[in-house]
Amino acid sequence: MTLSVTIVGAGLGGLILARVLHVHGITATIYEAEPSAHARTQGGQLDIHEQDGQRALAAAGLTAAFRAIINEGGDATRALDRDGNVLLDQPEDGGRPEVLRGDLRRILIDALPAGTIRWGRKLARAVSLGGGRHKLTFTDGSTVETELLVGADGAWSKVRPLLSSAQPAYVGVSFVETYLHDADRRFPATAAAVGAGGMFALEPGKGITAHREPAGILHAYIQLRRPESWFAEIDFNDAAAAKTRIAAEFDGWTSALTTLITDSHTAPVLRTIDALPVGHRWARTPGVTLLGDAAHLSPPAGDGANLAMLDGAELGEAIAADSGDIEGALARFETAMFARSRAAAEDAHRVLDLCLGERAPFSLIDFLTAAR
Repeated sequence: MTLSVTIVGAGLGGLILARVLHVHGITATIYEAEPSAHARTQGGQLDIHEQDGQRALAAAGLTAAFRAIINEGGDATRALDRDGNVLLDQPEDGGRPEVLRGDLRRILIDALPAGTIRWGRKLARAVSLGGGRHKLTFTDGSTVETELLVGADGAWSKVRPLLSSAQPAYVGVSFVETYLHDADRRFPATAAAVGAGGMFALEPGKGITAHREPAGILHAYIQLRRPESWFAEIDFNDAAAAKTRIAAEFDGWTSALTTLITDSHTAPVLRTIDALPVGHRWARTPGVTLLGDAAHLSPPAGDGANLAMLDGAELGEAIAADSGDIEGALARFETAMFARSRAAAEDAHRVLDLCLGERAPFSLIDFLTAAR
């Protein structure tokens, strides 16, 4: 019987997996809840690391396509204090080139055979049929049976319950996402403060971070260590009121930074930060596995997308190398993934504390300086 792989979720990890399988002549079908590839903005910039994200793209045969979408200069880093004084200014070093998530997703989608992705298929539930087979039921009432199922469906995975009862939990921090457009012309002081790449201005419990994107866009995340109940009192449907309330937490900061909140061209979007337990794992279960955030959701520290891509590449290579012993291939993949995802999760929690802990921003500055 010809092997066919069913993937739930057309994020970066699921797409890399499908592409690596395709390179090795193995058919994959991706079921994705979004109605099309252009249904929503795919987020901001990602720094793609040599040891994981770039390695995954090489396995997918897409290094040249990746190089063509790099935002040159995007990996420069600077730290400011609340008054806009520069505390750290690191030029780009080329080791972690930045690309827009949407551009990266596009080259992955374009590299797959037509029809690989079944858009508008939101998974409602997955159940075991025994013998390593599973049945997927979608919200439109349609069903699919699979012989090899991969959950690449993110933080609130509907595939994860087949393997684990773990659910993400709030880590005590939320981000508020904002954008400035045409910033060099309309907000020159803020554009100068952000610089050519990424900028952070942090204090214990709060911070403003931003990244320069192509076409003069400044993409910001306002970080606040507050309970979920604090954010629940803010009406994010009232953009003006939400901006005013968030900006009040930065009273006394230079307007070059607070403009990222008060003058956002988009309504502020609340992004609660949730995480699975550090070291999350499961017993080998026939015919199914997880990758990316579905397997090891952690606080954002620059590693999540890279790890998901490496998961996809290594799983694809494991399946291709041992298609006659799928359970052995899955076991070897999971063993390696569990080890690296635990280490990455520990690092992610540590980085979050460096950003917003008692010594912020100097704890993070010391860390970045030492890393160079």
